[in-house]
Amino acid sequence: MFIIPKEKEVPLGCITPAPVTEQTMMITGNWREYRPVIDQEKCNLCMNCIVYCPDACWQLNEAEDEVVWNAKYCKGCLICVNECTTEALSKAYELDFEDGVVRLEKPF
Repeated sequence: MFIIPKEKEVPLGCITPAPVTEQTMMITGNWREYRPVIDQEKCNLCMNCIVYCPDACWQLNEAEDEVVWNAKYCKGCLICVNECTTEALSKAYELDFEDGVVRLEKPF
């Protein structure tokens, strides 16, 4: 067994500086085919969507007492929909929404 001398030990964990601004290289909102849609009346604030979202797209708005979805970072994996215990979340096609439609000034 290898023993590390006490003066050479390094504590586990560290703090590294991270930018406070938005990470534009991590915006993945244009990847999805489906988007989650929330029915706030069915939501009981169990926060499963917040816990299980791999991209942290859900946040708790404590002032309004509701969860809020951030479309910029959602890949459309729909894990939140599967984990919702009250069926407050459902899926919808991305192009069913006005902001999901791309409009060009002239055809390419």
